[in-house]
Amino acid sequence: MQHNTNLSGLPMNTFREIPTPRHDAKKITGLVKHRGRITGYQLSNGQIVDKQTGISLARQGGIQGVGISERKGSEYLKSLPDGSESNNLSSLPSIPHNQLS
Repeated sequence: MQHNTNLSGLPMNTFREIPTPRHDAKKITGLVKHRGRITGYQLSNGQIVDKQTGISLARQGGIQGVGISERKGSEYLKSLPDGSESNNLSSLPSIPHNQLS
């Protein structure tokens, strides 16, 4: 696990973990949402995973560009600050919840 504290000069203390991505790590390309809440992620290989699977994959180094944060006892993925808004999770397209298998 990597704890880089100077990515883009933004505070990294909002992350619980910053896993080191493997060489074959995927990117998140879309967010699966249900009633405005993220319930899963679409990966760069087309795979769609639920939120918990995405967190587990990230923790294992299978997803790049994200860290793991926690709010009110619930873990979630958060974009690592890199100075670009275009690759932030909040900027990604939404996928209907019924796409989640």
